[in-house]
Order: sequence, then C-alpha cells, then structure tokens
Amino acid sequence: MQKKEVVAMLLAGGQGSRLGILTKKLAKPAVPFGGKYRIIDFTLSNCSNSGIDSVGVLTQYRPLTLNAYIGIGSAWDLDRSGGGVSVLPPYVREQGGEWYKGTANAVYQNIDFIAQQNPEYVLILSGDHIYKMDYSKMLSYHKSKGAVATIAVIPVPWEETHRFGVMKADENGRIVEFKEKPKVAKSNLASMGVYIFNWKELRSYLEADEADPNSSNDFGKNIIPNMLEANEPMYAYAFKEYWKDVGTIDSLWEANMDLLRKDPELKLNDSKWKIFSLNQTLPPQLVGPGADVQGSLLSDGCLVLGKVHHSVVFTGAQIGEGAEVIDSVIMPGVQIGRGATVHKAIIGENTIVEPGAKIGVPAKPGENVEISNENGITVIEDNVCVPQSMRIVQGTVLSVAAWPEFPEEWIS
Repeated sequence: MQKKEVVAMLLAGGQGSRLGILTKKLAKPAVPFGGKYRIIDFTLSNCSNSGIDSVGVLTQYRPLTLNAYIGIGSAWDLDRSGGGVSVLPPYVREQGGEWYKGTANAVYQNIDFIAQQNPEYVLILSGDHIYKMDYSKMLSYHKSKGAVATIAVIPVPWEETHRFGVMKADENGRIVEFKEKPKVAKSNLASMGVYIFNWKELRSYLEADEADPNSSNDFGKNIIPNMLEANEPMYAYAFKEYWKDVGTIDSLWEANMDLLRKDPELKLNDSKWKIFSLNQTLPPQLVGPGADVQGSLLSDGCLVLGKVHHSVVFTGAQIGEGAEVIDSVIMPGVQIGRGATVHKAIIGENTIVEPGAKIGVPAKPGENVEISNENGITVIEDNVCVPQSMRIVQGTVLSVAAWPEFPEEWIS
C-alpha cells in the first residue's frame, strides 16, 4: 500500500445514550440530520474536502445501519484503491477479541491498519459533531509548531464545560493544563475531539496505555494527560467557525433549528465545501395548493398539504391536509395525518401520527408532567403509531413501551 502522510481514524462506535430513544436501534453517527444527511456525513465530507483519502471508521454499537450506509465510501469520493474508507469493527485475534474499551483502545486495536500505511501523522476524529473544517490547515499548524499532538479547540459556555475536555494554553498556543470533563473548570476552552498526533509517538503512548491495567484507555482521560505530564509539545488549534456536539436531544434540535436562520453559520449550500451524502433516488418535493410553508427545509420525496413553519422535514415525509407542524424535526418517512398537530418535537423515522393526534401541547393546569430536556422538546421514537385520540404533552420523551402507561387525561 502506498505510504500516506496522514491517516484519519473516525470514532463512530458511540451508543449515544444521551439521545435516548433516537439511538435505541442505531449508532449516534447514523442519526439523521438536516433534512437529508446523517451526522457522520459532516466528518466524512471534511476528510474528502481536506484531501484526506485514507479513513478508518471505527464502529461498534448497532453498526449495521452505519456499515451499510458507508459502504465503500463512494458518496464521499473515498472509494480509492490506495486508501479510501475502511469500516473497522472490533475483531477476534489469535489472543482473543474484545469490544473497544475506550477511544484509545479502539485506535490501539487498529494499529496494524495504520502501520500498513506508515503515515507521518494520525488524525483522530469523532463521528457525532456537526461542522465544516479544513483539516489540512490544522495539519500545517501542527507542523509549524513542531508539535507531537495538536488539539482543535473552541470556547463553549461555562455551564457546558463539564461535558468536554477543557484546557489552558499559553500565549504561543502550547497546552499547559488539561482536564477531562471537570466538575469545576478553570477555562472554557474545550476540545472538539479532533486530534493530530505524530504517529511514531502516538503508537508508543497507545502501547504503554494498553499495558496499564488501571487505564480507562481513553484519549481525554489517559493519552493526553500522559503526554502532558511527559512535557511533550502539545498545542491548541483555535477553530472559529460553527461547531456543534449533537450528543443530546437539546443540541440535536438546536442544530437543526440553526439551519433555519436567515443567515445560518453553517451553510449547506456552500459550493466550495459540499456536504456529501448517500442520497436515495426520490421524486421532487410536492407542496400542495393549500399548504402553508414558512422558514423550513423540505427534502426530496416530501408531500406537504398542511402547515409547516420553522421546521426541518426529511426525505419521504408526508404532512396531511389541515395538519400543523411548528418548530419541529420530522425524520425520514414520517406520516402526519389530516388535522394532527406537532409542536416543538422530534418525530422518529417512519412513525405514523394519525389524524387529529396532538403532539407537544402545553400541559393543563395541575397536570403533572416531567420535562425531560431544557427546551421542552417532545420526542417520539422510530416506527410507531401515535393514535388519533392521543394528546402528548410538551417536553415528553416517549417510547412505544410507555404507550399503555399514558395518563387517562392524555386520551381526548
């Protein structure tokens, strides 16, 4: 195999437990986003647009949909004979096999894949972030600093620092302190989960980490702190454009709503930095003569006969006459019946909302409802049928398993 300057390892095996029922049957990177994409499309497109043509995708949790979706990588121009995209699940070796124990262990288990290409640098990526980034610029920065490791960073709200690896850097950008998911942060400069390492040094640290029985085998908890303690030259690369970790219901909904702004930070129609996707062959969208559509994204195969305001409607979805969809994310294949209402909700793939059903309605006085997320978003899982008599209160997250347990007052 031809020697590559840089090999990308894309971590895509996360369960995505904070997305709850949306990741009940698929890995977080495979969750639909933005009307026609899946979350992983953004990282794969970044690789393609950055000229990085050797990508290992490390899968684990519910990999079937993701594996079939990626295929040979042709949608992202990564179907190359010398490199391309390779799906890398855990596998059984002579000494036995095991699930990936952590992010570092996942890369360690694929040392042979990297070594075959003998790169100078390894780019570590996450498959569950929404952003557009030229990794070649980050690599140039890494080289100019003579770094062993470079971490892409972005300021986050102080109240969210507990979700990230947080660091402090000196006036030259050299990292002087790093803490993974601190309870009390000293900085709001957060890791984006994008790392560049010199391969020779990274391999040494991965092997040492694997030999440590007390390690969590994680980049943020182990590899980066160990490098910092060894006084390796590690630098922060400041990223100043749109970036969103869509690991929660709130952030996923917010990122979809961000696309509907008058001048969105993340532009999907940028011809200079296309977001590629494995698109189905579907007919054009059809907006009926009595429909009312404002400030929304409608994808191929949609049929809209009702009202859709400030919403993202995915491929193949249908909105019936007199139905009302506001501030919502309607996943692929959803059918919303005549006269139904959907307010501030995420409706899972292929779900049927029967005529007259009401989703995301305000609670009545004295009605005891547990709001499950900050924005009060109602979430319905994939492949279920919401009966026409159903009234689902705003902010509820419902699995089909909860259907028989609904309060009687929810049945109108």
